[in-house]
Amino acid sequence: MAAEIVNPPSDKSTDETRDEFFDPAFALHRGGKMAVVSTVPVRDKDDLSLAYTPGVAKVCSAIAEHPELVHDYTWKSQVVAVVTDGSAVLGLGDIGPEASLPVMEGKAILFKQFGGVDAVPIALDCREVDEIVETVVRLAPSFGGVNLEDISAPRCFEVERKLQERLDIPVFHDDQHGTAVVTLAALRNAARVTDRALGQLRAVISGAGAAGVAIARILVEAGIGDVAVCDRKGVVSQDRDDLTDVKRELAGFTNKAGRSGTLAAALDGADVFIGVSGGTVPEEAVARMAKNALIFAMANPTPEIHPDVAHKYAAVVATGRSDYPNQINNVLAFPGIFAGALQVRASRITEGMKLAAAEALAAVVADELNAECVIPSPFDERVAPAVTAAVAAAARAEGVARR
Repeated sequence: MAAEIVNPPSDKSTDETRDEFFDPAFALHRGGKMAVVSTVPVRDKDDLSLAYTPGVAKVCSAIAEHPELVHDYTWKSQVVAVVTDGSAVLGLGDIGPEASLPVMEGKAILFKQFGGVDAVPIALDCREVDEIVETVVRLAPSFGGVNLEDISAPRCFEVERKLQERLDIPVFHDDQHGTAVVTLAALRNAARVTDRALGQLRAVISGAGAAGVAIARILVEAGIGDVAVCDRKGVVSQDRDDLTDVKRELAGFTNKAGRSGTLAAALDGADVFIGVSGGTVPEEAVARMAKNALIFAMANPTPEIHPDVAHKYAAVVATGRSDYPNQINNVLAFPGIFAGALQVRASRITEGMKLAAAEALAAVVADELNAECVIPSPFDERVAPAVTAAVAAAARAEGVARR
């Protein structure tokens, strides 16, 4: 009702929105999915004098004298900025900042629902790396962390790097690292289901964008036997002369076997397929993978390898969809990662913290492992506490915790 008072239905209806009462998605989004709610009462003049002037002046003066008190007497230490430029939104692509807001609101309510972390969606009307960085740096005093979301590659890598260099709060690009953490957790458990260790596996990743690069990096950190990453032109290898700086760096720490050629060629004898690219992998290429293959076809809504095809050749199949077992869903990672980082006032999120998050996530279902349960459900109440505790402990061990 309050939303209708300040935000009555627009006259600028379209064929799609005109039928909102018959479409639950439009009905749910009317007025937005979130609101600011007071945590203190303002019932009378005494409450008002404490929540605002003159009482608030005492708190402001104390923070001015001792800046670290901002964490104790404001929301800073428990709120995250969810920042995008709208350039790579879900499977929709470059739809701009306004059209990205429903997704950013959704991300914010997932932070709250699954990690107890408050979050504010911020859609920026700028595209240049330095413009994004400067804008976020100026906003940063209000927040305890920054979650970068749906910023296209390769700019996303530079934005994250520059922000973390400039800020002393965690900066985390979820499209990269959230996907990587959940993928590693599921792959650890899938390997266990088939009585193997990560070091025995050769993986092929389809997609050399934000998620593909981050997955490759965390798999190498975790001790994968070998991993090759493929883009539209085939294996990202050091003998190619068309690589971006990011892909050149990627080629330097992947593909120890020195493979080249197409994705199909790379899959010949491979133990693991990880898809974060879209497109379709021919069944004949899937058939040439190793026995007891592990297939993580994560494109949404259409996996690179349909589960019916994957199950013909694979011991474990995972997708990004909620209507199949083993959903690789970032919501399993980012709420707990930020909750743990904020809990100890970490200055950054390290590789060790990400590895700890993956280990904790995998351990949640350690006693329930089977081919259709290598990763918990997002609604498993054990997930967020486990990831939060592991990340907080790792932050302390790595010396980035401040309490």
